[in-house]
Amino acid sequence: MDKEQLHNRVTYMIYCVNAFARRYRLTAKQAFAYLSRFKGMAFLDECYEAEHQLSLDDAVNDLSIICKRNGGGLG
Repeated sequence: MDKEQLHNRVTYMIYCVNAFARRYRLTAKQAFAYLSRFKGMAFLDECYEAEHQLSLDDAVNDLSIICKRNGGGLG
């Protein structure tokens, strides 16, 4: 992965964390901790190629589903 691809991936993940935080009225730090704990961040990284082509709303929906499947209580 080159520097630009890495930058794009990280930027997208930050947008997703912030959108998730807004939806569930969390701080960005709380959202990141939740997404990390319940495998949402790993999902975003592993499925970046498909997820970044969807709307941000769809990505947050997917994160909610993934985290719930992994024991999360939001969503």
